[in-house]
Amino acid sequence: MKNEHVIGVLDKLDEIYGVTKKGFYHKQPWQLLAAIMLSAQSTDKQVEEVLPQLFARFQNAEDMAEAPLEEIEDAIRSIGLYKNKAKNLKKCCQQIVEELGGEVPGDIDGLLCLAGVGRKTATLFLADLYGIPGVTVDTHVFRISKRLGWACGKNPAEVELELQKVLPKDHWNRINFQLIYHGRTVCTARKAKCQECVLAEWCEKKLD
Repeated sequence: MKNEHVIGVLDKLDEIYGVTKKGFYHKQPWQLLAAIMLSAQSTDKQVEEVLPQLFARFQNAEDMAEAPLEEIEDAIRSIGLYKNKAKNLKKCCQQIVEELGGEVPGDIDGLLCLAGVGRKTATLFLADLYGIPGVTVDTHVFRISKRLGWACGKNPAEVELELQKVLPKDHWNRINFQLIYHGRTVCTARKAKCQECVLAEWCEKKLD
């Protein structure tokens, strides 16, 4: 793959979607982690709508760790998969309080030991909170990076490693939100709008 191919796409993504994203409302690290956990298979808007009241109700990790599960479920009921997410939030906060002295791990391995935290959530948390470079591979990144010819891996872990080799490190953190926006509006899973796509000239899988 030619470097000009990658740079052309990245420059266009920066132009269209910007280089910074609006982060989830939070005041403490555990709150950002909780917000990212809630965002799985849900829209950012859905999550943002519940966060102020959620964090007013549970002001620290200990509050959530000690709360009845039904109370957490009630607070996030408008979010998809709320029962499973409530269970994970409670267990995660219990681990933070009981095993980690109230501190959220600042490394990938420590985060992956927490309930409900997978590699995507951990990588995004470290990028958003500390600016630690990391490629977060969700369904949009997975799909579009393969259409662009940047990756051919069969799972997110393989695609993550491929993208780390293809992309300049200073683009790792922003490629996720840029491709999410692009995937939701143009390069959709159901039917890509190739005639409208600003990346069409670089795309290996564009439709005629």
